[in-house]
Amino acid sequence: MEINCVSCGFKVDLTDSYDNYQGQVKCFACGAILEITTLEGNVCSVTLAEGLAEPPVEEVIEVVRVFDQPHV
Repeated sequence: MEINCVSCGFKVDLTDSYDNYQGQVKCFACGAILEITTLEGNVCSVTLAEGLAEPPVEEVIEVVRVFDQPHV
């Protein structure tokens, strides 16, 4: 079974152990924490868990660039 991360769109492969599951899964690509519900191997819902997702990579890169600039 696959779900798409609602933060970045990455396809997250889930094993059969998630066939009847309600809880959190972490996206391997962006680190977002997803709240998922599955029933009998079918995805019922996928939402982004509030306040638990890591910032997108672009934001982290931008912060690093600011600190790399020479001080005036």
